[in-house]
Amino acid sequence: MPWENNGGGGGRNNGGPWGQPPSGGGGPRKPGGGNTPSLEDILNRGRDRFQGGVPGGIPGGRWAIVGGILALVAFWGLNSVYTINPQEVGVELQFGKPKTELSMPGLHFLLWPIETVERVTVTENQTTIGSTSTGGRQSNDEGLMLSGDQNIVDLSFSVLWAVSDPSNYLFNVRDPEDMVTNAAESAMREVVGRRPAQDIFRDDRAGIAVEVQQITQTILDNYGMGVRVSQIAIENVAPPTEVADAFDEVQRAEQDEDRFQEEARSYANTLLGGARGKAAQMREDAAAYKNRVVQEATGQADRFDSIYAEYVNAPDVTRKRLFLETMEQVLAGSDKTIIENGQGGPGVVPYLPLPELKNNTVRNNSATSTGDTSTSGGN
Repeated sequence: MPWENNGGGGGRNNGGPWGQPPSGGGGPRKPGGGNTPSLEDILNRGRDRFQGGVPGGIPGGRWAIVGGILALVAFWGLNSVYTINPQEVGVELQFGKPKTELSMPGLHFLLWPIETVERVTVTENQTTIGSTSTGGRQSNDEGLMLSGDQNIVDLSFSVLWAVSDPSNYLFNVRDPEDMVTNAAESAMREVVGRRPAQDIFRDDRAGIAVEVQQITQTILDNYGMGVRVSQIAIENVAPPTEVADAFDEVQRAEQDEDRFQEEARSYANTLLGGARGKAAQMREDAAAYKNRVVQEATGQADRFDSIYAEYVNAPDVTRKRLFLETMEQVLAGSDKTIIENGQGGPGVVPYLPLPELKNNTVRNNSATSTGDTSTSGGN
C-alpha cells in the first residue's frame, strides 16, 4: 500500500499509516533511546504525501485540497459580503471597536474576521407597559401606581421610540429595550405620584403624557443610549379591580352632577333669555310712547304757534273764534238749551222743558222705526 513506502519499514506494516513505527518496533531512533522523528523526517513525509496522494490511497488528493481551499475562500467571501435592509443601518466593528461611519441600506464588504457588522433597526418601536385583559382591566400589577391624592390607579401606556445613534444604542447599555421600559415606567410613576387621580382619569391626560415623555428622554440621554422618544400614549386608566364597583358609582354620581348642572344652566339661560326679551320689549314700548308723546306735544306746540300768528294778524276775529270753539267744546255734551234775550221772538217762552221734549222725540222716532220694520216684515 502507498503508506507502507513512507515509513521505511520494509514490506510490513511496522510504521503505521503516517510512517511512524509503532511503539517498540524498529525504525530510526535518536541517541538516547527516544523515538520522536526529526524535523527532516517530518518534512520528507509531508512532501511525499503531497506528491503521492492523500493517506489511505485516495486518488486525486491534490484536487481535494484545492477544493477545500476554494471552499474556505467561498466561506470567507460569504462572511465578508453583507446586506443592510431598508429599515436597518449597520455598524462595522474592527477588532471589536465600532467605526464612525454607518452602513446604509445596500450591499457592503468587510474583511472578515478582522471586521464584523452589527445591524440596528431604525424604524419606530412600540413598547407597552401594563398589559390589559378582557374588559379593560389589567392582568398584572405592572400598571398599579399611587397618585398624588393617595389613590391607586391601574394604568397602561405605550412608548413610541426610535434609534437615533446606533453605536451608542449597541454598546452603551446592555439591554436597551429593557432600559426604555424601566425609564418610561419610572417617569410615569413620578408624574402620577404628583398628580391627583382625577387628572389621570380624565382632566389632564395629554399634559401627563407630555411630561412623562420629557422625563423619559432626559433619563435616556443621561445614559447615552442614542434613543429618541417620540410619543407617550396613555391607552387605558382604570381603578383596581377590588374597588372598581365603588369607583364606577362615584363616576356615575359625578356624571349626574355634571348633567344636573348643565340642565340648571340651560334652564337659567332660558329664563334669562325670556327676561331679557321682555325687558327689550318694554324698552321698545317706552321708546315708542316717548316718541308719540313728544310728537303730539310738538304738534300741539306747532298748532299753537300757527294760531298765535293768526291772532297777531287779527286779534278780534281770533278771540271770537277761540271763544266760540271753546264754548262749542264745553256745551256740546250739555242737556240745557240757552236762548239769549231778544233772539227767540214773541212766541218763545223763556223756559221750555227742551231736554224732555228731545228725549220724547227720540223715543217716538225709535218706535216709529220699529213699527215700519214690522210692517215691512209682515208684507
